[in-house]
Parts: sequence; C-alpha cells; structure tokens
Amino acid sequence: MATEPKPSVLVVEDEMFIRMVAVDTLEDRGYVILEAGDAKEALELLEQTPNISLIFTDINMPGDIDGLDLATEVAKRWPQIEIIVTSGAVRLSDDVIPDEGVFLPKPYSPADLARLVKTQLIGRKEDG
Repeated sequence: MATEPKPSVLVVEDEMFIRMVAVDTLEDRGYVILEAGDAKEALELLEQTPNISLIFTDINMPGDIDGLDLATEVAKRWPQIEIIVTSGAVRLSDDVIPDEGVFLPKPYSPADLARLVKTQLIGRKEDG
C-alpha cells in the first residue's frame, strides 16, 4: 500500500529567526519545507518545484514584491496552492487575501501555525 506523499510548504520570511521557528515547527509535524527570504526567491522556487501544497508568507519583506502581492500572484498562477499570510505590522481580514487564503497575526505560537496549516490542507483535500 503506497503512502501519500507529505505535503510541501513554502515558508517565505525575511527574518531568519522567525523563518527558522516556522520551518522547525512544520518539519516537526512531517511537512516537507522549502524556504525563501523574499518574494522573488519564492517565485523562483515555485516555478522550479512542482507539488507545493501551501505557501506561508510574511507581508512586509524587502524587494519589489511584498507578501500580499506574492499571494495574489500565487493565486493566479498556482490556484491549487493554499495561502496563509502573516504580519505583525498590519492586520488583514481573510477576505482581502486571494484564493480563500487566511491571515495569521504575529506573534503567533508554533501550535497556532501548525493548526492553521493542517486546517488549510485538510480543507483543500476535502474540496478536491
């Protein structure tokens, strides 16, 4: 009996420590993790890597594209990818985030992040 592949999550965060905590949290729960320090790097990874299940991105990042613009681009180009957006500087309602994405305000606990990722991935599986 073949086992289902582990979902892949792309974590996009320019602050190394925050990214490290998110990555460790999700790896500990069995997800395959990819990391990017900004939206440009994230888009390159998305173009090169099939089967990413979810993107978890900060809004405020260096470069020409912020996390909300990244989420919009992901929703257009890869509609199958779940989206979670986070920020400590701004607060958004979920309806502002494209493609039925959700907002997780900073500071968040590792348990809150893990629970939200699981909820988003289960919801997508039930829709499909």
